[in-house]
Amino acid sequence: MMNVQMQTINQKMAVEYLKFFYPPIRTEITQLAKQNNFAGVMQATINYLKDLLSESKINIIGHHIKLMEFIYKKGNSYVKDMIENLFVRSFESFKKHTKIQYWNDLYNYMPVKFQEIYVDQQKKDEIFFGK
Repeated sequence: MMNVQMQTINQKMAVEYLKFFYPPIRTEITQLAKQNNFAGVMQATINYLKDLLSESKINIIGHHIKLMEFIYKKGNSYVKDMIENLFVRSFESFKKHTKIQYWNDLYNYMPVKFQEIYVDQQKKDEIFFGK
């Protein structure tokens, strides 16, 4: 049996996955990608999840977080940095804009790696900004 290694995901490949994972915002993702704006693509996914949060669709958000984990695990350093610095960082905003029970459910959906990154970000914010 052959051991097949999956190719590392760069930002162009990540965009293709995100267009597939997020059909309702596919057009927006495509436009941002044409402008070579990967940060904008990430922000569009975050905004979409915030909309789902306002509708209390925690299970769907949890599913999308796991899909983002797939990209993160296979991503190159740039893709990982963007996910850490935009996507995972956005969790604090999610926490502020939802009920504590929904936040707890959402946190439990997070992959352990994202939980670790989030907690580390919170600790650093406390040190640097006294939050």
